[in-house]
Amino acid sequence: MIPSKTVRLGDVTRIVGGGTPTRSSSEYYDGSIPWVTPKDMKSWHIDGSQIRITDAGLANSAARLVPAQSILIVVRSGVLKHTVPVGLNQIPVAINQDMKALLCDPEVHPEYLARFIKANSNQILSWVRATTADNFPVAKLSEMIIPLPPLAEQRRIAEVLDRADELRAKRRQALAHLDNLTQSIFLDMFGDPRQNPRRLPVETFGSLTDEFRYGTSNKSSNSGAPTLRIPNVVNGTLDLRDLKTVPATPAEFGRLRLFDGDLLFVRTNGNPDYVGRCAVFEQRLVRRSRFQPDQFIYASYLIRARVNKQRIHPAYAQVYMTGPAGRAALRDRCKTSAGQYNLNTENLGSVPIPVPSLADQLEFVERILKIDATKSLHRESLVELDTLFASLQDRAFREALLR
Repeated sequence: MIPSKTVRLGDVTRIVGGGTPTRSSSEYYDGSIPWVTPKDMKSWHIDGSQIRITDAGLANSAARLVPAQSILIVVRSGVLKHTVPVGLNQIPVAINQDMKALLCDPEVHPEYLARFIKANSNQILSWVRATTADNFPVAKLSEMIIPLPPLAEQRRIAEVLDRADELRAKRRQALAHLDNLTQSIFLDMFGDPRQNPRRLPVETFGSLTDEFRYGTSNKSSNSGAPTLRIPNVVNGTLDLRDLKTVPATPAEFGRLRLFDGDLLFVRTNGNPDYVGRCAVFEQRLVRRSRFQPDQFIYASYLIRARVNKQRIHPAYAQVYMTGPAGRAALRDRCKTSAGQYNLNTENLGSVPIPVPSLADQLEFVERILKIDATKSLHRESLVELDTLFASLQDRAFREALLR
């Protein structure tokens, strides 16, 4: 067996930066060259971009065309508070100044190195400097030590992880289809809220809510009440994989304790797409945690909305807020400060929401409960696949160091 060697990342790659053509010149945009920005980094394989530039835009800016199978990594963005977007472009692309492209030497398999970088996201996140635009020093990336087994072994590791990741992607795709089905039922029953063809009465969310309240700003500790935070409000439900405990006095606990039907909204984030994300708290969703279901509270970056259930069903409100009309209304009400997007209770309360009869809302909720049951099964499967992927990843790179 040929032993692995360890190398500095900067010794086996060339790191290329990007730029933005001047916005004042129309001749630089709507061309044929994909121009990748952090907004495009939502999948592992990048095969296009939201914006395209022209040859003139490429020639007259710091943007550079990088070849297919380059490793693309976001080095400046608000999302670096939580994750490090990494991917591989399938076609030649240009990148903007918030991105770097890693061009690999022949002895490095790009997919292998990209997987290694993603597996070490926590190390990279520890380098992030909190400024108006969170970033990390690229020099530190160059100094990262990587195990470099023979090329055939790199390729084998990449293929194993690719297959496992493909299973996760299919499960996420199934969940996305179910989310679309929920929105389709909403549109079928109530019409598009932006046109309001059923002429439903429209009220502000605040007029339908008995109480808005911010969460605790106490720091997490080894003991205390289980506390939901931004990472726990994902895809319209509660994700308990990264659950913290926070000390709370009896008075604080009494104010912040969560009850069935409480809506939780993300109120601040560097990524505007995250602001306004919401989920309904239900004890059944947290029964598999190690905590008592009636002991949960929530953190300061979330807003709790306790709606008047005689007028609006929490699940109906949640589906509306996660649909196109609700998302657009929430986005319009976000304010920016120091690179952060923020939503306060006043702006949240001003969101217009169509209000069908309570009987119609209950019929809608009954229909989507069947979809939610299927989604729960898919989410449980996805958690298992995520655990399997993490185990395979850890084993692959640990063994690469030992070979």
